[in-house]
Amino acid sequence: MIKISSHYFHRRTILQIMVYAVLIVGTLIVLLTMQAGAGMFNASAILSGVIRGSLMAIGILTVNFALGLYEPPTQLTVGQVRARAVLSLLLSMAIAGGILFLLPLQSPFQNEQTLVALLIVVSGMLIIQLFGGEIFPASYTRERVLVFGTGPRAGVVGQSLQENDPHIELVGYFPSSNEKEPAVSALKVIAPGQTLTDAVKKHRIDKIVVALNERRGGSMPMRELLDCKVNGIQVIDIATYFEQFLGQIHLDAVSAGWLIFGDGFKQGVVRSIVKWMLDIIGSIVLLVIASPVMLVTALMIFLESGGPVFYRQERVGRNGRIFNVIKFRSMRTDAEKDGTPRWASADDARITRVGKIIRKLRIDELPQLFCVLKGDMSLVGPRPERPYFVDRLTLEIPYYALRHGIKPGLTGWAQVRYHYGASIKDTQHKLQYDLYYVKNHSWFLDLVILFETVGVVLTGKGAQ
Repeated sequence: MIKISSHYFHRRTILQIMVYAVLIVGTLIVLLTMQAGAGMFNASAILSGVIRGSLMAIGILTVNFALGLYEPPTQLTVGQVRARAVLSLLLSMAIAGGILFLLPLQSPFQNEQTLVALLIVVSGMLIIQLFGGEIFPASYTRERVLVFGTGPRAGVVGQSLQENDPHIELVGYFPSSNEKEPAVSALKVIAPGQTLTDAVKKHRIDKIVVALNERRGGSMPMRELLDCKVNGIQVIDIATYFEQFLGQIHLDAVSAGWLIFGDGFKQGVVRSIVKWMLDIIGSIVLLVIASPVMLVTALMIFLESGGPVFYRQERVGRNGRIFNVIKFRSMRTDAEKDGTPRWASADDARITRVGKIIRKLRIDELPQLFCVLKGDMSLVGPRPERPYFVDRLTLEIPYYALRHGIKPGLTGWAQVRYHYGASIKDTQHKLQYDLYYVKNHSWFLDLVILFETVGVVLTGKGAQ
């Protein structure tokens, strides 16, 4: 894993993006050099290729990132990958064509021929992505992992490793002296009678994940773990594994001590000022761009069911402060006539016909931009919840109150990582992503979330 501004990326993803960027820029330089016909070191061709190629690479790779094409294959269905690949190709060509329109190539360079060549290169990149091809040797991308422990926690880690990253090879589980009854398959338990260092050497282990249910009473061979680390083997605990590889703070693996003494939870004056400036500028720009859509939406809501177009509701903000959130009304006016708050569910009968459309496209959230301008919300942060649910969830879910340490957001890490939450169990899963954001939030992670939100809106992922 590579850490960039408090957020973790797979090394394979970073290298893939870098190779694709070099491929786009390099293709443009070679093509323009050939068109110039003046040798391999034509300064004009190289400069034109670098400038236009860099702009195209940034635009195209940003689109692919926003569409989730660099996510692990297991997180997308075949249909989703194909639909996103087609959309990526169309948007990529629009970006390339737009850059050549704004920065047209002058003779002897040919705009049309250049655009066709880029179409071929980008199509090739997407074909590799579409069929799950790899641009790096398997020996370089595959990582051999040993889980230290055989209890329930070790089983959770092992299952997660196998389900979330096909490039990780789960070699097996190494038993601890304090775990008597294995909760994992006996076939995957490394044969007893050998030391941890011997097992690591024999099975060519790259990473050890310590996943013990009980870590006291000499259950961990500290000297052997230290020797492994000194010899270049990465050793991490279960909480760090979930943070780095899945972008979540796993509730069953984390402890108060790990949260207190670990990195993160940085607020800082500079960080707060930068986030506030981005919120103000971003919300104004988005309101200007979205104003036609908002006017049409308001008209459709009024024509279908009359009554109020907007819906106001109390929500819990930073440090527990109550504020009123504003959204386009997507439910009937008598949705909670009995006075009992309820989560929205799939095929909820309270949702109007227009409401289904605007919820699917997330248009109902747009009026919250006014809450961002007012200072009650941010563009990115944990979604604000109603006081009724907050009181219940704070009692039932550990660390739930930590999500109120920063301003709630219009979109968030949980929204782009997990589907719509409509139960206590869903809320627990989403809280794990919210805690990750609260712990690691930065302007860079905000940009990542905003880009991924575009993909969520375009594909309707998680809407309800």
